[in-house]
Amino acid sequence: MTTIIDGKAVASEIRADLTGAIETLADAGARPGLATVLMGDDPASQTYVNMKQRDCEEVGIEPHHVDVPGDAAPEDLYEVIAELNDDPDVHGYLVQSPVPDHVEYRDVIRRIDPMKDVDGFHPENVGRLVAGDARFRPCTPHGVQKLLEFAGIDTEGADVTIVGRSDIVGKPLANLLIQKADDGNATVTVCHSRTDDLAAKTRTADVVIAAVGVPELIDGSMIDEGATVIDVGVNRVDADTEKGYELVGDVDFESAKERAGAITPVPGGVGPMTRAMLLYNTVKAASLQEGIDVELP
Repeated sequence: MTTIIDGKAVASEIRADLTGAIETLADAGARPGLATVLMGDDPASQTYVNMKQRDCEEVGIEPHHVDVPGDAAPEDLYEVIAELNDDPDVHGYLVQSPVPDHVEYRDVIRRIDPMKDVDGFHPENVGRLVAGDARFRPCTPHGVQKLLEFAGIDTEGADVTIVGRSDIVGKPLANLLIQKADDGNATVTVCHSRTDDLAAKTRTADVVIAAVGVPELIDGSMIDEGATVIDVGVNRVDADTEKGYELVGDVDFESAKERAGAITPVPGGVGPMTRAMLLYNTVKAASLQEGIDVELP
């Protein structure tokens, strides 16, 4: 019987476990604050920002938001970033991607105070992660680790194949899983668009993590019997539905679940975990900045 790993349930448990830390901070006069910055009016980005704001309100984190016109000069966005860096009520913040084409996202990331970089993308935080001393683990990779933990999947000595080498998921997740830690100690293979015979790499893995952004690229024939499958992909494809589309992952769920020992669905798998770990990083940022020790899940 294949186990369906319920990301919504795990994320809910993590949010509930964070309330104690948030109350500890609040009792000391330090309510955690998370800000979102949206440049432009991309509908999907607006939806993501709204969800993050709502998550904050549900757990007791103070939400802040700044809109920047899509046609504004990069310097206008940089000014907002500087103000957030100096705002003591904002312990963490993120600039929602994508940003307009005339703004270089790497320049945006470098201007964020590393202590408030709750996405974990600033070069200083990336370097700390690679060195094995992470301040903030990027939200999606950390969420994947938590899913594996809650599902009882031991990564020590396991062969893990990650399909995708993005700076957001593939690279940081590979670094986390190879580290000497209870949720690491894996042997990791990273595959990408230039990988020869992808199926040969995924079939030998104890854990397959798909994060490449190609709808249903990996099917059941590419999965070893009993393997764990974590599907990070969220892809919109045409479908005969009221909306005219449906969301699917990078894994063909129906065929893969026939062979997998455990698998995440799309939606309802990794997605809720990404948002939960953003809250986790915000609470950790508040703890570090305020000098107040808290217990994190």
